[in-house]
Amino acid sequence: MRTRSTFALLFWVNTSRTKNNQSTIYARVTVNGKRVNISLKRKVLLSDWDSSKGIVKGNKQNAKLLNQFLEQVRNKIYQAYEDLMRENKLITAQAIKSKFLGEDEKHKSLLELFEYHNNIMVLKLHKDTMKHYKTTQKYLKEFVQKNYKTNDVYLKTLNYAFIVDFEQYLKMYQPTDHQRKISNNTAMKHLQRLRKMVTMAFHIERIDKDPFIRFKFSYEKREREFLSEKELLSLEGFSSSIERLNIVKDLFVFSCYTGISFIDMNSLTKNNIVKGIDGNDWVVTKRQKTSTSVKIPLLDQAKKIIVKYQDNIRVVASNSLLPKFSNQKINSYLKEIADLCNIQKHLTFHIARHTFATTITLSNGVPIETVSKLLGHTKIATTQIYARVIERKVSEDMIELSKKINRVS
Repeated sequence: MRTRSTFALLFWVNTSRTKNNQSTIYARVTVNGKRVNISLKRKVLLSDWDSSKGIVKGNKQNAKLLNQFLEQVRNKIYQAYEDLMRENKLITAQAIKSKFLGEDEKHKSLLELFEYHNNIMVLKLHKDTMKHYKTTQKYLKEFVQKNYKTNDVYLKTLNYAFIVDFEQYLKMYQPTDHQRKISNNTAMKHLQRLRKMVTMAFHIERIDKDPFIRFKFSYEKREREFLSEKELLSLEGFSSSIERLNIVKDLFVFSCYTGISFIDMNSLTKNNIVKGIDGNDWVVTKRQKTSTSVKIPLLDQAKKIIVKYQDNIRVVASNSLLPKFSNQKINSYLKEIADLCNIQKHLTFHIARHTFATTITLSNGVPIETVSKLLGHTKIATTQIYARVIERKVSEDMIELSKKINRVS
């Protein structure tokens, strides 16, 4: 049977540091003969202090308020002692002080957990993925400051209401710069990252329950934008007197026929072109987003673009496979190209990858399992999004066919 520790609490004033006849009040915690002092950050006139009772003398308002504060401190220190007993932890004067001051909660706050995650994952996750986590962390910090008037919150205080309030904060957030308002799906992404943090906290036993247990993620279904065969042919036939537009067009077309994302394309070198099992040229690389290996047989359209730029001064200087642009610039130039080609779509580089999945592969009978492999998807469910787009296209084509038949009959 465990014996209770000898525990005592005393309020006292430090007369050795008296200034203007005022001294600081301390709480002295003693356990098994060993003691610690806790400064209560309150001062009292020496003449008003009752050292035998550890309270302030008199019935004035200031005396009453200070005595109420001391009683609250007494209750909290006793509660810290009882909590340590209940948790079956070693009872020491220092342990009680740490519990009372919240020092035992070190590294158990929400934003500290994010820092912990970011530090241990910095070598495992791509820098762009890390940026997303840091953005979520930024929004959380702003949310906590606005709603809780503090810089951080303890993990143990997280509950369902916190999650719902953060969701509402994200959806109502008004950016002060050029950024667009946060969409529903982007808000869900931020909440997913928060959930990952909470799940990690649960697994490493920093929280006892999951505040997400009743939360439902609600994504709005959005079909992937892609170029039709007609639009792609129009783009391929585009030519301009402005060299940068011609280069960007070629880079986009290269992605349309390989499915390689912008960030992965920018890292390609001649070493990524190898002879495949069929003796033809393949692109062999690894997706930076997921670290998944991908092997893509090169179609003629993609081969021609590689050959076109093999002696390009920018390619030779950077030892890359193709010329490089920043993502921001390339998307800006694509808008110009779309206007000149009369393509009524918000053209971004990522649409090329969607075009490869739909117009180039699935629409031409390539099995979804093969397309998933070519895209480097870790789950076939991700690729099935494109399959649903193709189904819609089939439906639209059949409706048009039905109209034509009915007109003839």
